[in-house]
Amino acid sequence: MSMPIDTTAGTGLPIAVLGAGPVGLAAAAHLHRHGLPFVIFEGAERVAEHVARVQHVRLFSPWRFNVDPVARALLEQAGIDVPSNEQLPSAGELIERYLRPLSELPAIAERLRLSHRVIAIARRGHDKVLGRGREAAPFLLRVDTPSGEREWQVRAIVDATGTWGQPNALAAHGLPALGEALAQQRIAYGMPDVLGTERNRYAGRRTLVVGAGHSAAGNLLALVTLAREAPGTQVVWAVRGTDLRRLFGGVREDGLSARGALGQGLREQVEQGAIELHTGFGIAELVQVGEGLRVQALDATRAPIEAVDQVIAATGSRPDLTLTRELRVRLDPWLESTDALAPLIDPNEHSCGTVRPHGHRELAHAHEPGYYAIGAKSYGRAPNFLLATGYEQARSVAAALAGDFAAADDVQLELPQTGVCSTDLRPQGPDSSAPSASSAGCCGGPPVVDATACCVRDEHAKRTSGQGCGCGTAAKSPMPARTEANHRA
Repeated sequence: MSMPIDTTAGTGLPIAVLGAGPVGLAAAAHLHRHGLPFVIFEGAERVAEHVARVQHVRLFSPWRFNVDPVARALLEQAGIDVPSNEQLPSAGELIERYLRPLSELPAIAERLRLSHRVIAIARRGHDKVLGRGREAAPFLLRVDTPSGEREWQVRAIVDATGTWGQPNALAAHGLPALGEALAQQRIAYGMPDVLGTERNRYAGRRTLVVGAGHSAAGNLLALVTLAREAPGTQVVWAVRGTDLRRLFGGVREDGLSARGALGQGLREQVEQGAIELHTGFGIAELVQVGEGLRVQALDATRAPIEAVDQVIAATGSRPDLTLTRELRVRLDPWLESTDALAPLIDPNEHSCGTVRPHGHRELAHAHEPGYYAIGAKSYGRAPNFLLATGYEQARSVAAALAGDFAAADDVQLELPQTGVCSTDLRPQGPDSSAPSASSAGCCGGPPVVDATACCVRDEHAKRTSGQGCGCGTAAKSPMPARTEANHRA
């Protein structure tokens, strides 16, 4: 039976880490480094549960981007070697060679509570409305445990619960498509093991993939491979946009060669006719017709996609906001990310796949000090999160909780660019609005479409000096203004 770590008031209370995935375990490693007491709550029966669900997937970022430096040092002290090379691990290899060994180190394992799902967070004795004495009250966690619901008191919270458990629905307007609930047995969300354990589900069938990101690309290429091996297999792809340049990526200009190759491979298969592509196809409804599904578009003038046997929804995911309903957190109204982080990651505006360095200050909530969402959850609904970002967030937040603000503020983040700039994707012509000079730059606002564009300058700088175009120095520059009009454009 698990017992609460500490129920006394004051600084002796532990820090709660929510989630034992890659970023949560990294946060634990950093807290251990600072000598801070902590407890990790993981709702599943094993660590990295969501990573394990896609263990067949090979990552497009190499080992060196996927291992936290402090966690690596802990493993090396225990005589455990973790790769640091340019090879691409599968998600399963990441678990077996890094995440599981890390979770089994005594410094982590003694504080890890598996099958302990945090279902709500509050301030002890304070609902969301009550302000007097709020900041002095410890956080209260309501936890679903194998022995029933329990409560823990903690002094701070590092929320690394991610977004993978909350997939987006199929409809273009964010709600489930009409008929989606009734068709659940035909729908898989995320990245099913098309060539492995789920092969029989898709072989010889007509499968529709919905989505415009890297998960969709991976699913499509796996289905194309299956179609070569299993006669009758048909691959259909629906995207709500009409411009495929972002989907196909930067190819040679991509800082991650495997990510560039993914986009290139997808383009080739579309051009060769191996994939039936429907652009501008925002989904409205799924209708059972005979033995298959008819997928109807929002635009009633579009012909429906007929005779679909299976659907793979690679439509991204969103954070679980119910956990913090009683906290005074400030979230971006459309990304559902931490508010101060939103201008850096808004996919409608940010360029080249980069994000300016950010740490505890951007992740903090002024009216709820001590609560930080890090990792994919900090991004809300924004895509393109990389583990390296979460590791640097964990480092900065742990240092802040330890009172080492010099280290916490020394945020350094260099991410591989996609090679596709935001303004490269804007309509060209005399009516197009050019960004102002003040917004130009690799990590500031959108770049201009000429030789000063961030993708071009960064590639040139890396080839000549190896330093890039200055992302690491842009953290304190003003954030670009974001308006509802910009978002809806």
